[in-house]
Parts: sequence; structure tokens; C-alpha cells
Amino acid sequence: MTRPPTAAQRRVMDAADPVTGRLKGTEAQLAALVKRGLAFRHPRPPRDHFLTPAGHRLREAAEPVVETPAPAEPGSGVFAARIGGEEGETGPSRIREVHSAWQGLLELRRMTSPDGDIDRPCGWERAHLVQAAALALEAAGHRPAGKDGGGYRVRATPQPEAVAVREPDPEALRACAATLEKAGWQVGEHAEPRTGARYVLASPRRV
Repeated sequence: MTRPPTAAQRRVMDAADPVTGRLKGTEAQLAALVKRGLAFRHPRPPRDHFLTPAGHRLREAAEPVVETPAPAEPGSGVFAARIGGEEGETGPSRIREVHSAWQGLLELRRMTSPDGDIDRPCGWERAHLVQAAALALEAAGHRPAGKDGGGYRVRATPQPEAVAVREPDPEALRACAATLEKAGWQVGEHAEPRTGARYVLASPRRV
């Protein structure tokens, strides 16, 4: 059985970029994480280190997964995509953050795909379905739901590897579906049995 990481190594893992898993630490710490199978060194310059899927799972094991609106604490430096229903900054700095996070996610797709493909969701997205779908929508310019009730809401569902996207405007809902499909998700429009309200069910495409 692999020995658990030391406290110092754990701190390095906890401080990894929440989207790409990029690590910062001493050479010894990073090498030890690689040896444990919790990190890998990218073969291309600048040869940075990143968490492996096992590293992501270990880091998240100590943290509860929250799929309800829970924006990051101000000044925490942790990026969280807007899933709809939370409050937060909407100005130019937010747009830059979202763009940076989306580009980082595309790079993670490229690095973890055997053929370097960026058209299919990666392991991180499958482990963070709600955040991944919300990031794709926010990066494409869709508006998350606010106090006025308008905008998208992304929520977890009982189905494995599937999220529900709701948007009161039918045209905007179809636009959300098109964005997710373009981002590598399988989508289908459905209706609530009792209310008839339309929503989109989306899951990461595998092929």
C-alpha cells in the first residue's frame, strides 16, 4: 500500500490550481508526489508538474463536494464557475478570470488526452460535472441566474455523469445546449413531468 503524502506534500497538493492541477513546490516534494503516482511532470517545456487523477481524488477526499451555490470567499484566490443563483462580480476582471480558467481547462484536456484532443471533456470535468458545465457556459458568455430569476442554473442529477441545465427563456436554453454540445457534451432537451418546464440534460462525451 502506498504511503500517504507527508504534511508538506499535502500542502503542495492542496495549493494546486483548482482547474488544471498545476503544482508548485520544491523539486524533492514534486518528485516524491510523482513517485507516489499523485503527480506527473509534463514532457514539454516548462515541464511543470500536475496532479494525476489519483492526486485529484486524494486531495478532494478530505473535502465535501458541494453542488449548491457556494462562491469562493472574497480574496481566497480560488476560482469557481457560476452555477446560477449566487452573487458575485460580473465586471472585466471576472471575464478575464473565466477566460483564463477555460483556457486552463482546454490545456488540461490536451495534456491528459492520449491524442492531444481538446474536443472531449477530461477526467477533472467528469469528477466536477456541475462546475465543468457551468464553466463552459460562463466562458461562452451565457448569463448565470441572478436575483431577477433569469439566466441559467446548472445542478447535479441522480443520473451518473449528468447535469441539468435550466433557463426560463426557451431560446437561451437552446443556446446553452448548443454551447455544451460544442464543448464536448452530449445534450438532450426534456420536460418536467408535472410542470412541463423544459430543461437540458448534459453529460460529457467519451468519443
